[in-house]
Amino acid sequence: MTAISTRHAVTILGAGHIGFAIALLLQQTGDYDLLVVDRDPGPLSKVAALGVATRLVGDDASLQAAISGRFAVLNALPFHRAVPVATLCAAAGVHYFDLTEDVASTRAIRALGATRHSVLMPQCGLAPGFIGIVGNDLARRFDALHTLRMRVGALPRYPQGALRYNLTWSTEGLINEYCNPCEAIVDGLRTSVPALEGLETFALDGVEYEAFNTSGGLGTLTETLAGKARQVDYQSIRYPGHCAILKLLLNDLRLRERRDLLKDILETAVPTTDQDVIVVFATAAGTRGGRLVQDSYSARIVGTEVAGHRLSAIQLTTAAGICTALDLVAQERLPQRGFVGQEAVRLGDFLANRFGMAYAEGGLLMRPSAVSAELNHQ
Repeated sequence: MTAISTRHAVTILGAGHIGFAIALLLQQTGDYDLLVVDRDPGPLSKVAALGVATRLVGDDASLQAAISGRFAVLNALPFHRAVPVATLCAAAGVHYFDLTEDVASTRAIRALGATRHSVLMPQCGLAPGFIGIVGNDLARRFDALHTLRMRVGALPRYPQGALRYNLTWSTEGLINEYCNPCEAIVDGLRTSVPALEGLETFALDGVEYEAFNTSGGLGTLTETLAGKARQVDYQSIRYPGHCAILKLLLNDLRLRERRDLLKDILETAVPTTDQDVIVVFATAAGTRGGRLVQDSYSARIVGTEVAGHRLSAIQLTTAAGICTALDLVAQERLPQRGFVGQEAVRLGDFLANRFGMAYAEGGLLMRPSAVSAELNHQ
């Protein structure tokens, strides 16, 4: 692992569950001078209790002041703030990272990166994010790639009710995934497929799941693999029965046309939980050495405690993804300017990173010295 020789100034936008987790993980290293900003003093007080600098921001001028002169900005705000913040960072020459699943926002940020001198790296979470790194790693193993299927679920460990689901992250982002068209490669051509379609069922480690199309999980992988694969798709994993109820709400009751109402219904009726589990399953098939073969990747990740604070599985994996991206740019192990997709990250580099180890080591965060000792021992 390459050491970070300079203490970099980093601004985290958003002090909610994910912003708090990002600040906590980065603070543990001592390598970053952190500032967390939000418009709500409540979440900021929890971050301030960590000993991290905080600031209230209420308009673009105060946001610009929190960005200017920093090494990087990590955006943990809702997806509709991705393009405005990325535009400010690009103009200021500040490295930019976010967690958006919104396809249109990513396209706009990619266009911004064409002529900029700082890194613009969206989609750095779990899906999109880590799953794209896994998918690209699987794809690279084949002489000719036929199919690549990626499945990810952020699920309650103890499901209740007909939906068998609890809210574990942004409700707006969840609705976005359920409603927007989904990118895919079908019969060798890039295309869009409808959300909530393509329902399949499978069992993993003795547990029954269903999976169906959702938007944004592939990141830029369809562009990377265009002309190189027959079939590439992404689906969200849920417990059986979830998809049918979502179709009732979104299609039969037409709540996809009233997303604010759907958000209110979900947040009123569906409890949140930090007793969650992340399920990652990806499989690829193709030819290698003249033989038809299949390779797979699977992981099951639960939450953990970091410095006396309990992080849910979705907090841990999402924060670990964006912190790893920041680390790799700071270590100059990724491009230093322009748009950077998740495919630029090698899976081995990600899993060896002190934050990425959350995926490989059951959620254990190690300080730099401990990471080096562990890797040398192996």
